[in-house]
Amino acid sequence: MRALAARREQQAADDEGSVLILTLGYAVLAIAVILVCTAATSLYLAQKQLDAVADAAALAAADAFDLTVVGGEPVATLTDAGVRREAEAMMTAVGRDARLVAASTPDGVSARVTVAGQWHPPIVTVFVPDGVGLEATATSRTALR
Repeated sequence: MRALAARREQQAADDEGSVLILTLGYAVLAIAVILVCTAATSLYLAQKQLDAVADAAALAAADAFDLTVVGGEPVATLTDAGVRREAEAMMTAVGRDARLVAASTPDGVSARVTVAGQWHPPIVTVFVPDGVGLEATATSRTALR
């Protein structure tokens, strides 16, 4: 009986501290997951914000049409200069950290605008010190009915 009790005491002494190591390991893992989820959410929101800026600039640029009458029908025509002018005006108003990369009209009735920005992680910037470049392109059409 004494031998059994001594053996149990020795086993209990061998296990001492192992729960602390497991707890620390799980805590480190939980912190890593939280940091990765925070960074991923921040990146997603930054891309969505850049998409919204590109949409707004393309919508404003699509309103830069020249109206002419051809054969008794009104025709709205976009020019690259007009599209760029309106896109730059919109970027000045709402662009904040975004910059205009390109603004043109591929077919005379659509305005295509590309904007770019930079994303930096919110918490741990050691892994991505220069940030990540983001880009968004939006197209908007002019139509008369």
